[in-house]
Amino acid sequence: MSTTYDIVVVGGGIVGAATAWTLSRRPGLKLAVLEAESSLAAHQTGNNSGVIHSGLYYKPGSLKAANCTRGRAMLLDFCRDHGVKHEICGKVVVATREDELPALATLEERGHANGLAGIRRLDPGGIRAIEPACAGIAGLWVPQTGIIDFKEVTAKLADLFRQQGGEVHTGSRVTAITASSDAITVRCSTGAEYRTRHLINCAGLQSDRIARLAGIDPRLRIIPFRGEYYELKPDRHSLVRNLIYPVPDPRFPFLGVHFTRMVHGGIECGPNAVLAFRREGYTRSSFSWRDAGEMAGYSGFWRMARKYWKTGMGEFHRSFSKPAFVRALQRLLPALQEEDLVPGGAGVRAQAVTPEGALVDDFRIEKSARMIHVLNAPSPAATSSLSIGDTIASIATHHFDLAAGR
Repeated sequence: MSTTYDIVVVGGGIVGAATAWTLSRRPGLKLAVLEAESSLAAHQTGNNSGVIHSGLYYKPGSLKAANCTRGRAMLLDFCRDHGVKHEICGKVVVATREDELPALATLEERGHANGLAGIRRLDPGGIRAIEPACAGIAGLWVPQTGIIDFKEVTAKLADLFRQQGGEVHTGSRVTAITASSDAITVRCSTGAEYRTRHLINCAGLQSDRIARLAGIDPRLRIIPFRGEYYELKPDRHSLVRNLIYPVPDPRFPFLGVHFTRMVHGGIECGPNAVLAFRREGYTRSSFSWRDAGEMAGYSGFWRMARKYWKTGMGEFHRSFSKPAFVRALQRLLPALQEEDLVPGGAGVRAQAVTPEGALVDDFRIEKSARMIHVLNAPSPAATSSLSIGDTIASIATHHFDLAAGR
């Protein structure tokens, strides 16, 4: 091993790429990104609904709220500077039942607290003026929401990182991390070893495992939830102008099935949130003995299951029953018919769960000796990625004492 890096970033999703690019603008650092798959943005980044979130949902003062608001502005500047296609089209959040009105009011309050200008309450006529096919008893118009392809953002970040001298190694799944007095050795599935002074863990679905490989107890476990989508047939695209969201259940960090116009064309409908039995499990038949066994042996999983089993069974039912999925969508779009939908893609959310069975909602970034671990970065992490990357780079400057060159 002739090269010793200053920092190795594990994980080539958008958070890892943004972190690496931000660090690469600091002169004199030798940097590398290690990605397990054959391409970047292969999992959460590349399999989401491509929404630029506004910051509406997040508790004021939380890391999610602060990073989403700041990150959205940074993302839009980045896209304009580097020619990444995007569109700020706005969205409506729709209440279809009286019992959803308090949660809708809370969202409106949070939106104002998080600095969103121009959001306004809608009556049924106001909803139809924006989305003529949508039905609801009240709604919110959120003008800051947009659409984008986050894989394109990641690719541009990686290009800029390479131009600054950074190295990207795909197909490099980390299998061992060994720390000595002066360096950290990262061993990969290829047999290659990377010697580095510092390490940043941005491994997403594998972030807890990378932490444990590094000798850290993350005090949580990643439980994968698959989100499945349908797409509207082209001759029914007129049903949706832009984005239509339900009022989310405040007990969960998921936003509910919704309609999203995509930046390259087409309209996605979904996702649900069904427990997956493989961390990279994009189909109903996906199964990993290792992943399923770890879940079964984790007390936090069973505590979570006891709390939310009824909701979980409903999600499984929707996964296997197209009519049930359609009924959920028809709450927002009554004219929708089962034959209007064709199967779409799927994504997997890395949901951090504590030993007590709590769903970790906010971002979680922790430090250890010569390492930083991003242990929880769910939505809106893609929207927030440049802000998160900047935050991690700032933490690294002090925690790694980069100013002193150590």
